[in-house]
Amino acid sequence: MSWNVPQQKIGATLDWIDYIAATLFTILGAGCLVTVLIGVPGTWLMILIALGLEFLQRLWAAPGSDWMFPIWVFVVVVLIAGLGELLELVAGAFGAKKGGASRKGMLGALLGGVMGAIIGTFLIPIPLVGSLVGALVGCAGGAILGELNNSKEIELKDTLKPAAGAVVGRVLGTLAKLPCALMVWVILSVSAFVRISWL
Repeated sequence: MSWNVPQQKIGATLDWIDYIAATLFTILGAGCLVTVLIGVPGTWLMILIALGLEFLQRLWAAPGSDWMFPIWVFVVVVLIAGLGELLELVAGAFGAKKGGASRKGMLGALLGGVMGAIIGTFLIPIPLVGSLVGALVGCAGGAILGELNNSKEIELKDTLKPAAGAVVGRVLGTLAKLPCALMVWVILSVSAFVRISWL
């Protein structure tokens, strides 16, 4: 009597084109890690590259072959990437709070950082650096506007400390996001080279 028990299969044979695709992803993913430090959403770029490679792999792969990036891998890396984004966004607001910002100042730092990153990407003609500079300026500007809008008695000089706190928080948030991006890169790179399936 034989039992049909699911067994894990690891390290299925890869075609040469799979090795090329996996190597290409690992190199591009490493480049995306660098962009995280300068404010570009490199973690999401990695995930998009992985999705693109998975789509292309379906074109050349034999029917029934293992996926380069299984669905569960995408679920895990999206959750990790989301955590990294949350850390970055919240850090700017908490940095403003540590600098003595009000709730409006914290909200202004949060919104200003997001808007600044978007605007800076288009307005500052320096590749990749524009979004980082825009995010920092936006974070500080948002904190200042939030504080000025919070009370008519507050002067501009009183908003400088909360703004500085917001900028420091944003920088720390970007650094906190880097380990999340590194985890995503490792998970996707391993998945690209090692086929794991349940039979």
